[in-house]
Amino acid sequence: MAGKAKAQDWANLNKYKNENILLAPPASGEKRVVYFGDSITEGWGTIYPDFFIGKTYINRGISGQTTPQMLLRFRTDVIELKPKIVVILAGTNDIAGNTGPATLEMILGNLISMCELAKANDIKVVLCSVLPAYDYPWKSGLEPAEKIAALNKMIIKYAKANNIAYVDYYSTMVDDRKGLKSIYSQDGVHPNKEGYRVMGSIIGTVISNL
Repeated sequence: MAGKAKAQDWANLNKYKNENILLAPPASGEKRVVYFGDSITEGWGTIYPDFFIGKTYINRGISGQTTPQMLLRFRTDVIELKPKIVVILAGTNDIAGNTGPATLEMILGNLISMCELAKANDIKVVLCSVLPAYDYPWKSGLEPAEKIAALNKMIIKYAKANNIAYVDYYSTMVDDRKGLKSIYSQDGVHPNKEGYRVMGSIIGTVISNL
C-alpha cells in the first residue's frame, strides 16, 4: 500500500513537505530566493554547497523532473515559501521524454504558467537557459542538442517580451558540438563542481541586481 501511495505522488510533493513546514517565514527585508528545478538544481546543493551557505537561498530541485511535474508543485515548493525571487531551470528532462512526449511549445507553456503564477504572487522570476547536452546517458540517441538550442531561443524571446530576467548558462558552457564542455561535467549533462562554480558566478550577478 505504501508503494502504491508513493507511486501516486507524481510530482513528488512529499519530498520537501517536512522542510517546508519547518521553514520560518521570511524575516523583514529578507531577499529569499528559491532555486527551482530538476537534478541540475538538486545536485547543486550537494556538489557545490558553498554556493548556498550563508545566503537566503532555498534549493527545491528534484532529480528527473519535467516541467509539468514542477508546475504541479509550484505552489507548495515556491509560492508558500514566500520568496522575493524564484530561479527556474527546467526543460532538459522534458526533451528526454522522462514523463512522456513533449513538444518545445508544451515545455515553454509550462514555464510561462510558472512565471504567471509567480507574478500573481509578487515573486520576481529568473528564467535560466537549459544547459547544453549532446546526448542523454540514460536515454541515448535522442540527439537533444538542437532541441535545447531551439528551446533556449524561445525562452529568451519570452523573457525579453515580458521583462523577465534571463540567465545564460548555455553560451559559457557549450562546446563545439553543442554539448556540455567536459571541464564542466563528467557525464555530459550534470555539472561538476567547476560547472556549478561557473553557474554560481553567472547567476550571482543577476540576483544581486534584482
